[in-house]
Amino acid sequence: MRGTKSGGHHGADEPSGRGGTSVLRQPKAVWATAGASVVAFMGIGLVDPILPSIARGLHATHSQVSLLFTSYFLITAVAMLLTGFVSSRIGGRKTLLAGLALVVVFAALSGMSGSVGELVGFRAGWGLGNALFVSTSLAVIVGAARPMGSSRDEATGGEGGGRAGGSAVAILLYESALGLGMACGPLLGALLGDMKWRYPFFGTAALMAIGFLAITAFLQEQPKPARKTSLLDPVRALGHRGLASTAAAAFFYNYAFFTVLAFTPFVLNMSPYASGGVFFAWGVLLAVFSVLVAPRLQHRFGSLKVLGGSLLLLAADLLVLGYGDHTTAVVCTVASGAFIGLNNTVFTELALGVSPAPRPVASAGYNFVRWFAAAAAPFLAPRIEEWTDVHIPFVLAAAAAVTGACIIAVQRRALTTEGAEPEPAMEDGATVFAG
Repeated sequence: MRGTKSGGHHGADEPSGRGGTSVLRQPKAVWATAGASVVAFMGIGLVDPILPSIARGLHATHSQVSLLFTSYFLITAVAMLLTGFVSSRIGGRKTLLAGLALVVVFAALSGMSGSVGELVGFRAGWGLGNALFVSTSLAVIVGAARPMGSSRDEATGGEGGGRAGGSAVAILLYESALGLGMACGPLLGALLGDMKWRYPFFGTAALMAIGFLAITAFLQEQPKPARKTSLLDPVRALGHRGLASTAAAAFFYNYAFFTVLAFTPFVLNMSPYASGGVFFAWGVLLAVFSVLVAPRLQHRFGSLKVLGGSLLLLAADLLVLGYGDHTTAVVCTVASGAFIGLNNTVFTELALGVSPAPRPVASAGYNFVRWFAAAAAPFLAPRIEEWTDVHIPFVLAAAAAVTGACIIAVQRRALTTEGAEPEPAMEDGATVFAG
């Protein structure tokens, strides 16, 4: 972890690594997986600009349509206990392809839904496929990526830049895919959804089918871990105080994050094009601050100061969003992307490096906790509005962000203790982890 007192061996290499040029010289397998990851992350924000259109088209209420996010992320959270279990038995390539196949099928079925209940159910299946793919894609990128560092290290995979450099490349590419996907998802949703709300689902199915073919063609099977992951390993990993604290803080942060993503489109009440433009700008800021700004701030101020400050700024932004006029709400929605980008990067690195658990296991436990908040926020926010008024959901989201910052401050000692990071035994000695 960059910027902490002893932030894990991989973090120390990243400031210099991110500045390297070799990140662009990657095998086709890496680009195929990263490209499919972009489309996978597009699926999260795809429905944002068309939520009002879906509600009208299926004669559904706002709270019913918000279940599209709830079912998706509830299944994603539970599936985090399955992904390591599956991938450690059938391998990363087969897990990726299984996830992609599920997304293709359920995205297409979503576009053919005749009721909001059907659509919510198909989004749950989509969430299962996305969990299998997204949780394995970072591991696959690590296994296939060329490390950043000297040309000698790149050629030999030596200690100077091999494993740590490969991790840095993978995190950079993964964060870039996330940011690009989150930016392009609403844009694709707006462009296709302006014609008909069903078209974005069919478009995603087609893009994921292309990703399936690319990975089939370019990605070779990755080495399997010597030890298979059990279903309970991620839960046991949460017994580590640092990882548990990271997951708890991320839970409250994700509640704030997905209040913005799932509830704000109803508040803005704009056309698909206008809403898509707002969330495209939001996604661009998310990508820029995640990939470019976060590393520099972490190197200068330390990860925990950046994280705590960004959570507090997100809370302030949410309060202004909730109580401002329409123009202010648009500006604050876009601005929240900057704080969300910072938080995403630091939370990812904390989860991967704070505990002695193998990275796939630590990541699964962390994601298992935090995605429950992503399921809760879309379900609760419109209902809270019905019970109170439009301001209170944002007040609660701001309070959640502040709670996350308080956990970071109180558990600072646990979060700055270096985990005894083991290198999982692999058939070829490679290090693999899942995000």
